[in-house]
Amino acid sequence: MGAAEPARCAAIIGTGLIGQGWAIVFARMGWNVRLYDVNAAMLAEARGLIRQQLKELERHGLLEDADAVIERVRAAASLADALRGAAYVQENSPEDLQTKRALFSELDAAAAPQAIIGSSTSSIPASQFTEHLPGRRRCLVAHPVNPPYLIPVVELCPAPWTSPEALDGARAIMAEIGQKPVLVRREIEGFVLNRLQGALLHEAFRLVSEGIASAEEIDTTIKDGLGLRWSFMGPFETIDLNAPGGIADYCARYAGLYQTIGATQGERVAWDGALVDALSDERRSLLPAEDLAKRRFWRDEKLMRLMRHKQHNGDDNG
Repeated sequence: MGAAEPARCAAIIGTGLIGQGWAIVFARMGWNVRLYDVNAAMLAEARGLIRQQLKELERHGLLEDADAVIERVRAAASLADALRGAAYVQENSPEDLQTKRALFSELDAAAAPQAIIGSSTSSIPASQFTEHLPGRRRCLVAHPVNPPYLIPVVELCPAPWTSPEALDGARAIMAEIGQKPVLVRREIEGFVLNRLQGALLHEAFRLVSEGIASAEEIDTTIKDGLGLRWSFMGPFETIDLNAPGGIADYCARYAGLYQTIGATQGERVAWDGALVDALSDERRSLLPAEDLAKRRFWRDEKLMRLMRHKQHNGDDNG
């Protein structure tokens, strides 16, 4: 019997919350992970924070051996060290175009020629920071949702020059490590997830600004209404099941209603001034600022329980 193939290596560049999340995603599926950050203090504490979250996943039954997983994660002494031999590189720098252009120049120059380079950017198309690169064909956006080890969707958005081989390779890697790749077929600001979220947020802000409902009432409408269905099926399947004859029947019945509603949603409310002050006051009355971090841990625990439930029902996340 032949020796097992050595584990592949992923380089995680930038070790904030998203970079830490990516490290967990790769390491729990058997990849070796090298971390690098220009901020030495962040790099120094990243592995400990990753270990802490792995222990939580283990406690919830979402991981068998946190200690074994963390052994696959190490901090690299330099960018070159992090990139050496990496089959996949995930960039997690601040959402700043010039920062990404400069960093991608370094990544393209130092990464192995066959390595795929993905960016975690939430909104900037890859064409804006890869056009100048000799190896631009292996670069694309791989936008995760925070935290990626609990929310598996990753949006893959190629630049016009990204090669089919790089896109297919990225999609295969994401599926292999338990993520749910979604192909964004044309570059567009915000990609898919943030555009959908933005449409809902715009209407939520407007409803508050017009005194239709409070922030808490709108949150209740989503978490105890729309969100219950959306946790296991999307908007198109939702309406397909909400009329006797399926989606065509739903559109025939309700298109007029939604066209009328849509005609009133063209104007956007500014997210500033008195409106934001009022929203902030309401949220801080419900959740004091000193409890925000504790509530984020509560959120993650809820997500772990939901993932566990989905796994028990046949979902293969993670």
